[in-house]
Amino acid sequence: MKRDSRLSSVLHALLHMAELDDPMTSEQLARCLNTNPVVVRRTMGFLRRAGIVVSDRGHAGGWRIASDLAAITLRDLHNALGEPDVFAIGHRHEAPDCLVEQSVNAALDETFAEVQALLLKRMAHVTLADLADDFARRHTVRNSHHKEHEQDA
Repeated sequence: MKRDSRLSSVLHALLHMAELDDPMTSEQLARCLNTNPVVVRRTMGFLRRAGIVVSDRGHAGGWRIASDLAAITLRDLHNALGEPDVFAIGHRHEAPDCLVEQSVNAALDETFAEVQALLLKRMAHVTLADLADDFARRHTVRNSHHKEHEQDA
């Protein structure tokens, strides 16, 4: 089963957008994500419908974040993307009348539901501002390490 990486890609794109004051085009975002601009436009369309981003047309146009980063949670983005399955693990449906398969599937269904509920609850508390702050911290640390190495040389 193929993994759905749209949430990760959207977070990546939004953090790049948050760093700039100007809108970013689909082409610019596609370069950041190493993908096709059509994929970016399709994915950003989900976010636009959810009110998370807006798009401006014209020469200076592009995608912009529509609200405060602290108001956008991972759960909001997950919902905007159509609530894709959070697990690539599934169960068999080869013999639906088999009592063993029924028992296994019932146990897995219950476990998956509990874990998914916990994950979605956690995602509701992580904001884009949290990720932007973490990025800024990591960027500062990396720059200070580079400066230390330049001084040692």
